Amino acid sequence: MTTSRDLLANLVGFDTVSRHSNLALIDFVEHYLASHRVPAQRITNADGSKANLLARVGPAVEGGVVLSGHTDVVPVDGQPWRSDPFTLTDRQDGRLYGRGSCDMKGFLACALARVPEWQALDLKRPIYLAFSYDEEIGCLGAPAMIERLMADEPLPGAVIIGEPTSMQPVVAQKGITTMRTTVTGRESHSSQINQGVSAIHVAAKLVTRIEAIMQELVDEGALEKVFNVQHSSLHVGLIEGGTAINIMARHCQFDWEIRHLPSDGFEAVFARFDRYARALEAELQQRVPDVRIVTEQLVDTVPALADRDNAPTIELCRELLDDPNVDTGGVAYATEGGQFQRAGLPTIVCGPGSIEQAHQPDEYIDISQLEAGDRFMQRLGKRMAR
Repeated sequence: MTTSRDLLANLVGFDTVSRHSNLALIDFVEHYLASHRVPAQRITNADGSKANLLARVGPAVEGGVVLSGHTDVVPVDGQPWRSDPFTLTDRQDGRLYGRGSCDMKGFLACALARVPEWQALDLKRPIYLAFSYDEEIGCLGAPAMIERLMADEPLPGAVIIGEPTSMQPVVAQKGITTMRTTVTGRESHSSQINQGVSAIHVAAKLVTRIEAIMQELVDEGALEKVFNVQHSSLHVGLIEGGTAINIMARHCQFDWEIRHLPSDGFEAVFARFDRYARALEAELQQRVPDVRIVTEQLVDTVPALADRDNAPTIELCRELLDDPNVDTGGVAYATEGGQFQRAGLPTIVCGPGSIEQAHQPDEYIDISQLEAGDRFMQRLGKRMAR
């Protein structure tokens, strides 16, 4: 039998950084499933360079469990790795190193390793494998896969997103929207400060307003204690503008994000920024009519996962963990969980590995976590055979 460790070595060996195609990995998984008589269907992106993979093990009946995970990984550029990031490496310290070992090819490997066992169990309800592309850059692949699942398959009863949670069930996540704000000012000599409008100075006011919004939310008590950062967070990650120190900048742009609580929503938080930006633009246009402040979304909002309508799924997860008292929690990072919940499917997040190791040089998964994932998948098969 091919083990999860064997499969993880294969999966890590595919360089599926989001800027690259994931089709070689999809080919591998597709052939592996076919060797165990499990058909799979691809849902490709617009140009066919990437694909989701959706497969069902077991009968076409309602009440199945969807195991969802992403195939892409973050870049390794500039990171000081001590071994080849795309070769799974055992340094004899109880850990397996490699890009994606933790986030989140370990989960995929644990699920795939149990396919032969599930096939032999005569499942009464199905187990779905739902592997998506481009999660790391905005959960871009999952919506089309979810649409196909809902259109072609009997209604599943639960979704488990396998992001690294150290095998602790997570019932809530923040949503995320990434944006770019572009400021157009008027150039002039920097000694003639009243002739121009510096786009950099305007952008600085906007960035200051972004930070102030967070404090407003805290002061108003807009908090959810399930998260370690209990309020919606706003962050500016990139900024550029200007041409020379003695020229008032005509152009400045910055990329930023809102990670909103399920109870806030993106629109309500963004409206606080937008009202300020519109008022500032109107004020500046009284002096320089061609001043502009334009904000665009870079990708569609990834919805939050709210802690609701999930009691049976939590109980299932506790059973699979063999721990009826395990606590649930929330995470500040985004997954496709909110997209599944938006489709009406009860969803939680639970998978091997710790998010603290994700995206790091020398990313690793503890072997004990991989083994815990194996036990989880074994119990799932037995549960679905009852």
